[in-house]
Amino acid sequence: IHMFIAALFTIVKIWKQCKCPLVGKWIKKMWCMCKYICLYVMECYSATKRNEILPFATTWIDLEGIIINEIRHRNKYRTIS
Repeated sequence: IHMFIAALFTIVKIWKQCKCPLVGKWIKKMWCMCKYICLYVMECYSATKRNEILPFATTWIDLEGIIINEIRHRNKYRTIS
């Protein structure tokens, strides 16, 4: 996870130089997803320590699939001017 966060910060520095507004929105979404992933990992770790089953794990997996499909759909129909 630390490497992923470091990569995001590197990408942010490079893209801020380009001043692309769409990239800024994408970075915000990625950062938000990163926070949720970190929370999910912490919940998994604590549940593993307590030997519990995570009731929200299937919901998380469904949400992840929805997000990925939404991104693919957006990229498929994006036009370049």
